Amino acid sequence: MNCIIIDDEPLAREGVQLLVAGIPELRLTGSFNNAASALRFLQQHPADLVFLDIEMPGMSGLELAAVLSGKTLVIFITAHTAYAIDSYELSAIDYLVKPIHHDRFLKAVQKAIAYHGLLHRPENDTITSVAADYMFVKSERKYYKVFFREVLFIEGLKDYVVLYLENRKLITAMNIKTIHEQLPPQIFVRISKSYLINVEHIASFSNNSIRIREHEIPIGDAYRAFFFDEFVKTRLIDR
Repeated sequence: MNCIIIDDEPLAREGVQLLVAGIPELRLTGSFNNAASALRFLQQHPADLVFLDIEMPGMSGLELAAVLSGKTLVIFITAHTAYAIDSYELSAIDYLVKPIHHDRFLKAVQKAIAYHGLLHRPENDTITSVAADYMFVKSERKYYKVFFREVLFIEGLKDYVVLYLENRKLITAMNIKTIHEQLPPQIFVRISKSYLINVEHIASFSNNSIRIREHEIPIGDAYRAFFFDEFVKTRLIDR
């Protein structure tokens, strides 16, 4: 995978370069100290993956991510945790907080490599039918019967969705809007641009995120009011 680094801090760029050098699947094709220069480069030399700082002079990392090609994957790297929800709204692969640890960096890159393979495979996986309490999902040349109760949550990335089940994951070629329209709304609720959750599996939640098993899933600003009005207030025990 071709990748580039964009960060206005020289030491931060050097640190990411060292991490990239240790991963054989990655090939660094550019390193930039501002988003505008990187964007000009990308218009002539597309990259599969961008390691992108958020707070930079001029165009921010969030602004750049919003205009990148749909097949360019983004891993945000920043010193600030406050942008996490914004990054998921832009379908980022991952969000790393400085200082970056090798194991955490490797985990993000492995996720990017897996998604890159999906975006470039010709097979047209899809959800083929939906019944009262289950659906058939085509994934990797097989059809799987998936009961709604098995689905913890669904993550959307570009034109694919990942179904997180109780003991496995399934990936199929469909955008999150399309799958949302086919699933029962009393069970599955969209809480951000990138996530649908099964409300039956909610363990806890705050104003900004929902906990399902070991997963902390951010609530997008545009979806917060609907979630609280339709699925929280009607189930609260009055004092």
